[in-house]
Amino acid sequence: MTLIDKIPDMADDALNNLHANAVRLGESGSAAQRASAAKLLPALEAEIANRKQAKRQRLADASKARAKSRAAVQAG
Repeated sequence: MTLIDKIPDMADDALNNLHANAVRLGESGSAAQRASAAKLLPALEAEIANRKQAKRQRLADASKARAKSRAAVQAG
């Protein structure tokens, strides 16, 4: 199993830490480190974006549920 395969199972803090390290190594690492970072960064950024979108959706759904609940209580 490669590191890219492990990304979906990583905790948010570990994912963000790996992303920060990949960015740093992509800018100032050795040639091998820059190459590895270049392969890893698109997968990391896609996973981070997916998680942000999922979080926004959960928050929107929770807000709608609260509003619906409040409307039901006010209705009677």
